[in-house]
Amino acid sequence: MKILKFGGTSVGSPERMKRLLDIIRPQEKQIVVLSAVAGTTNSLVEIANAYQNSDKQKAKELIKALHAKYEVFIKELFSSDEGLASGRELIDYHFALISDFANELFTPIEEKIILAQGELLSTTLYHFYLKEIGVKSVLLPALDFMKIDEDNEPMVEYIGEHLQPLLDKHADNTLFITQGYICRNSFGEIDNLRRGGSDYTASLIGAAIKAEEVQIWTDIDGMHNNDPRIVKGTTPIAQLSFDEAAELAYFGAKILHPQSVFPAQKYKIPVRLLNTMEPAAAGTLITNESEKGKIKSIAAKDGITAIKIQSSRMLLAYGFLRRVFEIFERYKTPIDLITTSEVAVSLTIDETRYLDDIIRELKDFGTVEVDDNQTIICVVGDFSVGVHGFASRVLDALKHIPLRMVSYGGSNHNISLLVKTDDKTEALRSLHNRLF
Repeated sequence: MKILKFGGTSVGSPERMKRLLDIIRPQEKQIVVLSAVAGTTNSLVEIANAYQNSDKQKAKELIKALHAKYEVFIKELFSSDEGLASGRELIDYHFALISDFANELFTPIEEKIILAQGELLSTTLYHFYLKEIGVKSVLLPALDFMKIDEDNEPMVEYIGEHLQPLLDKHADNTLFITQGYICRNSFGEIDNLRRGGSDYTASLIGAAIKAEEVQIWTDIDGMHNNDPRIVKGTTPIAQLSFDEAAELAYFGAKILHPQSVFPAQKYKIPVRLLNTMEPAAAGTLITNESEKGKIKSIAAKDGITAIKIQSSRMLLAYGFLRRVFEIFERYKTPIDLITTSEVAVSLTIDETRYLDDIIRELKDFGTVEVDDNQTIICVVGDFSVGVHGFASRVLDALKHIPLRMVSYGGSNHNISLLVKTDDKTEALRSLHNRLF
């Protein structure tokens, strides 16, 4: 069985939703994972924020506007009176549910219920559309099998144990449809896998049932060797290892959710990145295999803050780094890059919510310098021990650009560099010209 995930742009209009059948082969066993229709989740976040701020009038206006969009959507999606009636009944139900929260105490629990409505709408509308045109499908409620534990980690065994019986119950069927992103938490409440979580859903389902392959369908023909929005002449990458894909996803490649590769990697399920708009394009295949002796791609991650702690107490001392890291742990702030010298340590973060508190505590160790508006440039490829020349080519390409940090040797798959965000475009283009 294959798992096919389609993002919000792939179901962003009735026309695109209909054209999914150009890709989906109903006669083959597959589970189709759908995101919410493009723009829906953003609108639901706005509605939830209005409720959170006790602005019921704004929430009412936002709900009315989104409801009107879905009214237009179903009129274009369905061609029969019966289909249109089922679509209208569905959207009326979901928007009445969202509207009812105006009369309740609004907490994070209610917020997550609202955010779940987008995927519940898109999957059911598509199921109704297939029924209208005579294509048999089974709608699998993700809330019946997708679950996270008390640490918000997905429970792969639980997913498999609860999903497989649902598939067995419909053994004669080949096409199954389910929601991406949404799940239940350890208390049984509606929750989610955070933004971009539909990729994660597909990978988790693939791992849980030992699928033949996971396909991530977006509006880009695979992962490119640089950012095509900034650099001209980029090309899709034919093959990546899971580690390489994870590095690129984490450091800025938007086509793939950073966490989504890990379940597939653990259970050795191949992942393909494909283009809904160009189904014939080869895309990118992600497996355990890594091509040796190649530089694969360049990615950039903005919104980075660099912190430098300089202290004579660090010299020949043990436990210093542990005490520094404990501060970031207390404030639940992940660290991206780190470099050290005998008397100083520099590191980067992209979560600055508790920056002032962190800086205040770090000053107990010595002098603290902070640089914001930084960008991490990540070059991914074969940087394993014994390979020579690649690092020098990377640094040579950036010899005219000031480098704030260089991280090399922490992975066999990348070299990461920190530059001012103002220098990002020039850095990406210069690296592309030198490396490709």
